[in-house]
Amino acid sequence: MRLKEYWDRLIKKLAPLKEKLYPIYEKTKPVREALFNEKTAKAFRITYDVVWNLILIFIIVLVLGVSLVLGVGAGYFASLVKDEYPRSYEEMKKDIYNYEEQSELYFAGNIHLGDLRSDIVREGIKIEDVSQHVINGIIAVEDENFFTHNGVVPKAVFRALFQELTNASTQTGGSTLTQQLVKNQILTNEVSFERKAKEILLALRLEKFFSKEEILEAYLNSTTFGRNSNGRNIAGIQAASKGIFGVDAKDLNIAQAAYIAGLPQSPSAYTPFTNKGTLKSKEGLAPGLNRQKYVLQRMLEEGYISKQEYEDAKSYDIVADFIPPQEEKIDKYKYLTQEAENRAIQILMQFHYEKDGYTKEAVETSKVLRERYSALAYRDLRQNGYKIYTTIDKEVYDKFQEVTKEFGKNFPTQTIERDGEKVEVPLGVASMLMENKTGRIIAFSGGIDFEKQNQNHATQSVRSNGSTMKPLLVYGPAFDMGLAAPGTPLADVDLGIRNQNGKVWPNNITNRYYGLVSARTALTHSYNVSAVYLYKRILHTNPVENYLEKLGITSLADVDYTNESMALGALHHGITVEENTNAFAAFGNHGQFTDSYMIEKIEDKDGNVIYEHKVKPVEVFSPQAAYLTVDVMRDVVKNGTARSIPGQLNVSMDLAGKTGTSTNNYDKWFVGLNPNVTLGVWVGFEKQQPVPSSVRHLNYWADLMNATVSLKPDLVGVNDRFEQPKGIVRKSYCQISGMLPSKACSSAGLVKTDLFIDKYAPTKTDDTLSSGGKYVEINGKRFLALDSTPSEFTKSGVLINPDYIDRMSEGLPKRISPSELFLNNSLANVLVADAKLAENGKIPSAPNISISGKTISWKKHGEDDVVGYRVYEVVNGKKGSKLASIPARETLSYTIPKFGTFAVTAVDIAGQESSLSNPVKNNRIPDKVDDIIDDISSSVEGFIENLTSQSKDKNKDENESENEKPNENIKEEREEQGNLS
Repeated sequence: MRLKEYWDRLIKKLAPLKEKLYPIYEKTKPVREALFNEKTAKAFRITYDVVWNLILIFIIVLVLGVSLVLGVGAGYFASLVKDEYPRSYEEMKKDIYNYEEQSELYFAGNIHLGDLRSDIVREGIKIEDVSQHVINGIIAVEDENFFTHNGVVPKAVFRALFQELTNASTQTGGSTLTQQLVKNQILTNEVSFERKAKEILLALRLEKFFSKEEILEAYLNSTTFGRNSNGRNIAGIQAASKGIFGVDAKDLNIAQAAYIAGLPQSPSAYTPFTNKGTLKSKEGLAPGLNRQKYVLQRMLEEGYISKQEYEDAKSYDIVADFIPPQEEKIDKYKYLTQEAENRAIQILMQFHYEKDGYTKEAVETSKVLRERYSALAYRDLRQNGYKIYTTIDKEVYDKFQEVTKEFGKNFPTQTIERDGEKVEVPLGVASMLMENKTGRIIAFSGGIDFEKQNQNHATQSVRSNGSTMKPLLVYGPAFDMGLAAPGTPLADVDLGIRNQNGKVWPNNITNRYYGLVSARTALTHSYNVSAVYLYKRILHTNPVENYLEKLGITSLADVDYTNESMALGALHHGITVEENTNAFAAFGNHGQFTDSYMIEKIEDKDGNVIYEHKVKPVEVFSPQAAYLTVDVMRDVVKNGTARSIPGQLNVSMDLAGKTGTSTNNYDKWFVGLNPNVTLGVWVGFEKQQPVPSSVRHLNYWADLMNATVSLKPDLVGVNDRFEQPKGIVRKSYCQISGMLPSKACSSAGLVKTDLFIDKYAPTKTDDTLSSGGKYVEINGKRFLALDSTPSEFTKSGVLINPDYIDRMSEGLPKRISPSELFLNNSLANVLVADAKLAENGKIPSAPNISISGKTISWKKHGEDDVVGYRVYEVVNGKKGSKLASIPARETLSYTIPKFGTFAVTAVDIAGQESSLSNPVKNNRIPDKVDDIIDDISSSVEGFIENLTSQSKDKNKDENESENEKPNENIKEEREEQGNLS
């Protein structure tokens, strides 16, 4: 069907030719008639007609054949490009300028850091910044008709087609620069007729849309030029010029330009450098040098250079211009480059998966999605020529590296096994400086030696953060919830907790307890026991979820949410220096957490911003709770565990912070902050082992801060102070309870003053103390006395209600002993009732006594409410005079001072007294006259008392019989008894 169409079209086109030839035939008729007779004319006419018809047939066949070939060729061409749709200008522009290009890194302030590593080194450039010699050389050797053709040279195409069909040994090629650009940027390097057909079609279309200068610029930026002096693949004229000769493309001389112009035909063969970054041998350089001479010859032939310029360039020592391997700026910043690259990949991943409708959680939980978008982001970073602007201050960062290396050079190394080999690694040292308000990372140090440590300890190593956890998870949350204040009393005693080995836990670093201490004191001196004590009291509020997670701590395990040792930084996995520093920065930002960041923005190679960081603060602590925590941490620096730091600083500043040491001194921390910046440092070995005491990590912190202040004093803001927010009050409180002082508290000298959050400030007066309160002491233990308790068995003093001890012991495995709570501190003189002694409602039974010499003794009473004993002389079987009152104790005895019979009674807390015990007699002969006189006097007194008793009994009998005796008679009898006495 298609062939018939071609035939009809051919006949139609030949019709005009027949019409033009026929008039000529008619005009020759008279000549034919004159020259030939009828016979000859007839023969000639027949011959002429035959020849003419043969010519016409030949012409028709020839035209038909050519048309057939062209038609078949056109049809075949059409079949080859049937899938190639007409591309728009925008699409083609994107394609030809979408060449692989390195991404660039910048310090803060747009200071260029270097180019990220990629498979190929490329640097885009404008055509006006390229030496004309290079342009002339490229055109002369690759496409001498570039400025005159329309994208394709038909003669060259047919020549190449003929060579392909005949399988000629020498192939001159037929691709113009436009076709090469299409092949490199739009199509592939596949060798096929289909690709070639598409190449021709797109080249024609490309020439329609773009100027020759635009096409040439795209070609010069996209084509490959071999390797640079570091052995890395290079593409683009600028990368080639700088990588081979160390000059910009606009500064190339004729000889250099000719050498570079010759490279695109066979980059690997003609490049002067090996993949190791070494110069090739003389034999290896020969192909490239010969190619250079050929380019010079073509430049001469095309008139781009004169004969003299040709001769000069030909004799030029081009080898001498090849540069040696170059130290790349980025090699100096390996920690920073690696970190910035990792963060950029995360950002680009998010850019892609959010565009595809995925969430961060979906990608993180799917290995397939994570790998897909990670690979996509990695490829983009290597090829798309992004400009990545970091927050890192170059001057401060450089100084951090210098201080870190100086600090670590004298410390011991550690031998570890890595990848089956034993390697020696230095002490791990890391730091992080960030801005409180924004979370902007200003500088960091990842270690002493990147090559040996192969890990960024500031951002990648997770370790126990020791006591630096206390403000984040214990004191800060407790202040925020109103469950504690700086003056809140805490118990630093044996909490009754035992670890898996059955040993007492927790312990203070001094291996001693401090009794009752305030939260301020406990944090200032980093007491472990009191921190755990407070953490147990707030653990039910889930502080890990409600505070630690919000502070950016991501490496948490399920066990961390309930583990009491979290108060001391015992995370299951650990925490990075960045996370720890970032969390502390929230205290300096009025309780608001702003996630730390290092990438300020990312631009594509056209200058379009595809990512820009936005600060998103999250309130974790109230401004009041943050300030209270900061104020307590001021004391850490002033007179606590970090008190050496102020003396090491070159300037005075409002400073707060917290030290931290993990188990066995594996890790040493200090995180310090002022109102503007937070600086955290860590030291420790890669494989956990104790850090030597000679490693002064506080000195390291001070050196870093001094360096920062000297370079950027305005950034640090040494004259700024933490501002106290509204809602903070200063109040007096009772040291023992944290409540408002009572008279008893004041008389005991226990009134203190501290800061409180107004809405959580104490409103109730202390009810745990009573001045002049009565108590009884039994076997060394104190019990509150009752109103009816005989005063002879009570003592008075500033007394604490035993309910207070119960409250302090709440949630602990054992009840706190008062002797533990008030030992070796300012509260030691406060009297504490161990408990309330319950009265059993019964009259005590009489004790059983014995005598040995002059000493009587008896055992402790069997009833618990007995508070003491009374010793009586027995006269006629009845109570005589009371000789002594003896408090209840384990060993009970009394030395009798005279002859006579004696007994003992037991008295309970209600004042009820037992009957007399069994009587005992003292028959010992007195040793001295005084004793004899005393004995006689005592006997007389006993006689009179007995007589009086008998008289009273008699009077009683008489009164009962006579109803009543006059008062005068009673008075007379009493006077008689008095005279007798």
